[in-house]
Amino acid sequence: MNRKLLASVVLGAAMAGTAALTAFATPRHKVAAVQDKFSLEQMIPERFGSWRVDRTIVPLTPDETQKELIETLYDQTLARTYVNDAGQRVMLSIAYGGDQSKQLQLHLPEVCYVAQGFDMVDANKGELATHYGTVPIKRLVARQNARNEPITYWVTVGDKAVSSGLGQKYQRFVYGLTGKIPDGMLVRVSTIEADAAHAYQVQDRFVVQMLDALAPRDRGRLIGAATKQG
Repeated sequence: MNRKLLASVVLGAAMAGTAALTAFATPRHKVAAVQDKFSLEQMIPERFGSWRVDRTIVPLTPDETQKELIETLYDQTLARTYVNDAGQRVMLSIAYGGDQSKQLQLHLPEVCYVAQGFDMVDANKGELATHYGTVPIKRLVARQNARNEPITYWVTVGDKAVSSGLGQKYQRFVYGLTGKIPDGMLVRVSTIEADAAHAYQVQDRFVVQMLDALAPRDRGRLIGAATKQG
């Protein structure tokens, strides 16, 4: 066998092996397909703790150019505003996607707000302590003209709450090793006020009371396997 023919055979074998490996490693089975069905509207109560739904204020919604993308990414969304006895208001937005493959990953608030004309003036990572463990979160401040909106959000991929970005990629990779495509949840709370530190305190109390009001299975959907406090 001459060198050219040998090289062609080796190259062909390598390409075939790569194609077979790629096909084997490509996740094909959606976790969401074998899970119990649920409804965000029914799962999140309209009243809990000192909070109740305020139907006079609607949280930020996507513009017409983004609606098609949102419909592609998510199977369910929920947007509500809550008010407490002290008149404090928190906007809640939850998005669930049953397919967290690379092409259909969650659309993060940093992208959503900027696309609608907001400036992102602050961004920090942190942790939110709950009665069920700590949840990795992202704190943002979005601003548009006189509207100053501190934001807290977190992401779950599969059964785990993760930091956005690398955490999402790693969790998808872990699921991919078993041939599975995880589902995902994005939970966002925000308020409109100038004092971000105070806004985050209000948001944290809201989240803790919301989680306390949920059934264990529903709570697990929102925060995944949170890190237990020591």
